[in-house]
This record gives sequence, C-alpha cells and structure tokens, in this order.
Amino acid sequence: MTKNAATGPLSRTGGDTGGDTEGVTEGDTRAERLAAGGAEAAGRWVRPEFRLLVAAWLRRRFWRTVLFLTGGLTVKGKLPKSGCVVVANHSSHADTAVLLATLGAARAPRVAAAADYWFRNRVRRLVCSVLAAAFPVRRHGGGYFDLQDIAGPMLRAGHAVVVFPEGTRGGGEGGDVGEFRRGAVELAVSNGVPVVPVALSGTARLLPKGGRLRPHAVRVRIGRPLTTPDADTARSAVLELLAECRPRDSRVRRRIARLALSWRGLGLVAAWSFTEALSWPLLPELALAVLCVAAPRAGLRLTVSAAVASVAGGLVALALYSGTSVELPQPLTTSRMHTTAQKEVRLEGARAVRHQPASGIPYKVYAAEAGRAGVPAGAWALRSTAARGQRIVGVGLVLTLIGVLSQRWRRFFPQYLIFVGVAFTALFALVISAWR
Repeated sequence: MTKNAATGPLSRTGGDTGGDTEGVTEGDTRAERLAAGGAEAAGRWVRPEFRLLVAAWLRRRFWRTVLFLTGGLTVKGKLPKSGCVVVANHSSHADTAVLLATLGAARAPRVAAAADYWFRNRVRRLVCSVLAAAFPVRRHGGGYFDLQDIAGPMLRAGHAVVVFPEGTRGGGEGGDVGEFRRGAVELAVSNGVPVVPVALSGTARLLPKGGRLRPHAVRVRIGRPLTTPDADTARSAVLELLAECRPRDSRVRRRIARLALSWRGLGLVAAWSFTEALSWPLLPELALAVLCVAAPRAGLRLTVSAAVASVAGGLVALALYSGTSVELPQPLTTSRMHTTAQKEVRLEGARAVRHQPASGIPYKVYAAEAGRAGVPAGAWALRSTAARGQRIVGVGLVLTLIGVLSQRWRRFFPQYLIFVGVAFTALFALVISAWR
C-alpha cells in the first residue's frame, strides 16, 4: 500500500534531489550521530503513546490473520528497542501489510506512502491511515521535508518508520531489487536512529503488480541495525537477507502444481471422476488430495470439475444399466454393498443416494442399482448433485484450504503424498472389510 512512496535521492536543500544534508559539520559524521542518537533513545526507552501501541497491536493481529489465511507468514529477527528507520525491498502492495504484521507492535510502525496516490481522496486516505498506519510523502519536490517534518518526531517518539528506498514497486524477489535512494538513510542519521534492513520474500506472488490476491507463503528476515549506513550498504544488507529467506520447495510439488494449473489437470480430474462413477475403483477425492494441496489456486475449478463429472458419470451409468444387460467391472466392491444399495433404491428411489457419502458404498454401485430399478434420470441427477456432488465439493474445498495453510511446508510434499497413499489404502481396506 505504498505505491511509489517518496524516498528519492533527497536532501534538505533541493526538493527531491540533491546532495548532502544541511547542518552537518565535518567532524560530525553519520556514524557518530547515529551512535549518539541510538544510545540516547535506548537509554531513555522511548515508547510511543499507549493509544498508538493499541492501534499497532490491532493492526498486527488483523494482518497476521489475513496472512495466515493466504498462505502463512514466517519471520526471523526483531527490531531494536528504540525508534528506527526500516528499509525493505518493495515488490507488492502487500509489503506494507506484511511489515505491519511482522514488526513488533511495541515500536508502533508507521509507513511512508505516496501522497498523490494514497491520499488523493477521502476514502483512500482513511483506509490507508487506519489499516496501513501510513503518512503522506510527496514523490516530486519536497519529499525529504515531508519525511523530516512528519517522520522525524515519530522516530524521536520511539516509532519504527518504514520507508521503501526503491521508491516504487520493482521485482523485489531475489536479485531484482532496484537502486536504493538515500532519503531513508539521511532521515535515520539526522535523527540519530539506526537503519534496519528487512527482506520480504513471497509478496510478489501473493499480490503481483497489476494482479489479484492469490495464496502464497511469505517469509520475512529482519536484519541487524546498520552502524554506518549508506544507501548501498542498506541495499546490500537487504539482498543478503533475501538470499537467506528464499523458500524451500519440493520439485515433485512444483511438477504436480504445473499439472494442476493446466487444462491437462482439469481433464484428468474430470476423466477420473467420470470413470469412477462407472468402474474406476479410486475416489475422485484422492486426485483432489494431491492436486488441490499442490496448487490451491486451482482448487475450486478442480473441485467443481470433479463434482460435475462424477454426476455426469452417474447419469451415464444409470442409462447403461436401465433395461440392459450391461455389467461393467466394479473392483473393490462386495456383494453386500450391492444388496444394501438395491434395497435402499427400491424403497426410496433416487433419494437412496443420500446414504452414499456416509455409507462407504461406492457411488457407481448406487448408480448401477438405480439404473436397474428404472429411476428417472432427472430425479437421479438432482439427488446425486445434492449428495455425491456436495461431498466432493466439501472435501475439495477443505483440501484447498489445507493447501493454502501448508505452503510454508511445501518441501515436505513428497512425505505428504506417502501419507495420503497410506491413509487412502487403510481407509479402503477398512471399508471393504466392513462390507464383506
């Protein structure tokens, strides 16, 4: 939420461009001022006002909840016990939310945001101020004065002030980090507070530039305060932290995810579900357990495809068994399953399929018996959608949610596949044993 925040090569003497800051003697180096100011802040234990701490805590809990639901957040490191300027790579509007969820509420973080974008109307200004703890900074002319006038008192009051030194959203993932402008460093030095580098990984995938929100895990690394900061040193520190927080993933998961996101994956799930309603012995939920967890972005369409194809397969089975002598192979079924389904269909007609999700009797057995009993196709389609389709959709959505929440553990996907295989095998064995 900090589109093109004004952090340019700023000075106090020349608008948004220029050189050295004013009021600095030759003997008063940046390191001396930073050390003196940081020691003073640490000695006084300056803390923001109580109401601002409460607001920061509420924002932190809100954004942590959002990020938990969109893939998870992993954080390493913490801020110093004094006011500081946080510099981070910038690749997404989600960066602000991630930093507010990450940085300690004790520092009541505030964020520099582009005045001409985020504060140009009342609604944006309200949302940006309340949810993003942002303050306006001009991007063209006077940006450094805005930082000093607004952020300076915040720093002296013990706040952490977030500035994106790139000035705009860039690549941000790995080595594609733009040049750092020196306004943030000059702000820290002139106010005697440390510069803290922070690396954000995953936000460009969570909320791409010009794209929509999608599930993805985010990693954050908070570095040590820089004792002798300059723009190049800060950028190097962020790049080093980025190299540390690249997520580990499984090659198997990536390959399966590519399949799940393609038309081939959609066709595979549809064919699997359709043939399972006729003869195939393995439930569509098994395919969803693999594909939806590997690529939760595709979970909804895969789930809907499985449900529709399963009901369609049931209608074809109904037609095949209605008044014909067709006998398709139905492995992993027992005679008791067929007898039970036959009795229920004769007593309840199409309504008998409502027992299928909980009974353990395969859908294809009910479809075959409904065809032999002459159940009308319309009634069968309606009842099957309510029973079989509803179960597939419910299971698929749960699996998609698991895929979203487990993204930080993607490197364990091969182990997950082994677990799924063992669990389904055990479940099949128990069901078949119970119906012998």
